[in-house]
Amino acid sequence: MLKAFRKNWDIQQNWQLLFPLLGVLGLAYSCFKLALVITKTYHITSTIILGVILFVAFLKFVLFIFKKLENKWIVEQRWEIIRIFIVFAITGSSSLFIGRPIIYAIGITKENLNPFLYWILFIIIGLVFYQILLVTFGWLFGQFKFFWEFEKKMLKRFGLGRFLN
Repeated sequence: MLKAFRKNWDIQQNWQLLFPLLGVLGLAYSCFKLALVITKTYHITSTIILGVILFVAFLKFVLFIFKKLENKWIVEQRWEIIRIFIVFAITGSSSLFIGRPIIYAIGITKENLNPFLYWILFIIIGLVFYQILLVTFGWLFGQFKFFWEFEKKMLKRFGLGRFLN
């Protein structure tokens, strides 16, 4: 079974198994946290059952997305797609953790600013840090080239491509 898994994901070395393992653990944790939010109880049985159902559903969805992106994203080995997904997940979470204290340090709160303007500023600040963190985490996970190309495309779509030259 492990040989088939390794062959399916182009895994040649044991350390490369770390990324599918991290992906499955991250998905399981996210599904459990989502099940906790949905059940709003501490009745662990219903939470675990819902978590398992969510895990299976999201796993099928993620594998479907892998098939779609496999042809679009140019990677040397299939397991690298998992590594790219992990970078996107870490970056999204990190940009919120960094953006929230910065917006408070500036003195912007929901109480002293129109909620609509607050969320616009929060999203803008989050996007700025997202761009920086995406390339940084991409580099840390050995995917700098992929994320730098991705970043250049994104900046061009925002109309900021002239700053890349």
